[in-house]
Amino acid sequence: MDAASLTIRDVRGLASAGLADDDAALAAVASRYAIAITPDMARLIDRSDPADPIARQFVPSTDELDIKLDETGDPIGDARHTPVPGIVHRYRDRALLKVISACPVYCRFCFRREMVGPGQAPPLTGETLDGALAYLAQHDEIREVILTGGDPFMLSPRRAAEIVARLEAMPHIRVLRWHTRVPVVDPGRVTPDFAAAIASQRTAGWIAIHANHPRELTEAAQFAIARLRKAGFALVSQSVLLKGVNDDVDTLAALMRGFVDLGIKPYYLHHADLAPGTSHFRTTIAEGRALMRALHARISGLALPTYVLDIPGGVSKAPLTPGYWRDGEVMSAEGEWLDYRG
Repeated sequence: MDAASLTIRDVRGLASAGLADDDAALAAVASRYAIAITPDMARLIDRSDPADPIARQFVPSTDELDIKLDETGDPIGDARHTPVPGIVHRYRDRALLKVISACPVYCRFCFRREMVGPGQAPPLTGETLDGALAYLAQHDEIREVILTGGDPFMLSPRRAAEIVARLEAMPHIRVLRWHTRVPVVDPGRVTPDFAAAIASQRTAGWIAIHANHPRELTEAAQFAIARLRKAGFALVSQSVLLKGVNDDVDTLAALMRGFVDLGIKPYYLHHADLAPGTSHFRTTIAEGRALMRALHARISGLALPTYVLDIPGGVSKAPLTPGYWRDGEVMSAEGEWLDYRG
């Protein structure tokens, strides 16, 4: 098989593709954090541009070895809200179901970078899956289940259909929401069989599609997204504000307009989390808020995302708007002002 048609998974593969040098320092990064770059993303990278925003998201850097004191392997506190394996129940009416720890690509800024990839938790199967679904069945206050991981679109159609059927058998669950990068980074996985497998029969089906730069919305991605719309899903976006990728108003405006053009409602623009070795991606909150003001002046309300912070330690998510943010403090969902220096 042609090497260009394979996912790049190690430093040697990066070197062969002309994306990095095969050196010991980069090998140290690879030994700690998984590497995966799909052919679709590798083809997008401009090798003549040392600041290419696609490469910056997926090609490892020795900057990742610089771990700050405030960075942690669980920056948004999943463990604190995990009653049984595979479940994160942070908010009363919704819960995460982490069905798989594999992703088609491994983003260099990922907030779960120490929980995903080879050697991490296996997919939820057997008794572990039964335990997670039993928890959801027993908690009738949960009306929305967010399927995540890893990337749930890495499931086979058969496994995905089984999980959907079991969730839809719980009458209190009204919404199934999938969080995925696949339609953008590996669009060939969005086959007719997969789209049919995850289609909701009783519940409302939503898909949050993660992209950070307008160049990611390729022709192949557009085809995959259209297939999901045709299958009846409502689509929203998720993006991360990343230094050197999308921290300028022109790029953000093009990205958000690109989403709307494809029938995707811009949803969240995340402030980058305090994941280990990711400080080179983080802007300040002041910079992010200034970008949102500039964006508001340029694009329609339909195209505006909400700029949000996951308060470290599993507290809650907070919009970075005047009512929730004041200099150095953020308000939790419970109305408590907490220190955050970002």
